[in-house]
Amino acid sequence: MPSNLFVVNFPTRAIMHFMDMKTAAAGPPVSLMLLLQRLLRPLVRLILTKGFTYPMLLDLLKSVYVRIAKEEFTLDAKRQTDSRISLLTGVHRKDVRRLAHETSGPDSMPANVSLGSQLIALWMSGPEYLDKRGHPRRLPRVAGKGDRASFEALVTSQSKDIRPRAVLDEWQRLGIVHVDEEDRVCLNVEGFVPEKGFDEKAYYVGHNVHDHLAAGAHNLLDIKPPFLERSVYSDQISEASAQELAELCRELGMQILQTVVRRAQELEARDAANNTATTRMNFGIYFFSERNPETAEARPRNT
Repeated sequence: MPSNLFVVNFPTRAIMHFMDMKTAAAGPPVSLMLLLQRLLRPLVRLILTKGFTYPMLLDLLKSVYVRIAKEEFTLDAKRQTDSRISLLTGVHRKDVRRLAHETSGPDSMPANVSLGSQLIALWMSGPEYLDKRGHPRRLPRVAGKGDRASFEALVTSQSKDIRPRAVLDEWQRLGIVHVDEEDRVCLNVEGFVPEKGFDEKAYYVGHNVHDHLAAGAHNLLDIKPPFLERSVYSDQISEASAQELAELCRELGMQILQTVVRRAQELEARDAANNTATTRMNFGIYFFSERNPETAEARPRNT
């Protein structure tokens, strides 16, 4: 019963609040089981499509259980033992012994993703890279006379070690940008969300969904203050209406993200100067729609 799946990277006080004696005695609530079942459906659909089988997932889940128990469930100053981990997680001691000494994969952002994020953030917020409406400009590929900014200048402002041409070629491959007939580099998606490149997209999905789940789990544990976690929901609209709302959300969402990016860059500079940059944050926007089977079944059929 994967009742601790959401507590990855959670602070210890939140975990200990979750694992109080009453909770341990009563077992996980039914509502939590139903929540997990719903959350796992799109994940299982994804991993089945990619050939990730149940035994592979089970071993991965065991490793997460053991890692969290080892790192974040220490009740006193004593070192967490294999027996205590086995008792806490329900994972057999021989598996605990094997998994407890494995090194986990890197949690940090890959270098290519990190640089891409910096470049996109600057392109979306730097005054010299925005048009009069506040949208990312089409940048000349190389600087010319009278150009306030260029793609070449954008890349070299963040990295002297990587050639702008290499970044451009990779971004074209991923579908992030294209070059128009005037040799200007155009951002296809107003954000670093590649159309291709499974590894890059997988990193962002993992990063963003983890934080969304962490915020929801934080709020479910009644830890104060709660995190922002809200949505707008409707199941009584047409497909055309859903498409209209998707476009509205995309437009308004990008305005919000650009505002947050600009302010975040200002605060990063201030906090770095004050030596107080010790916290990370994540703010995201998503939109999803699908055919509602209940509404479709209830609609009268034409005869």
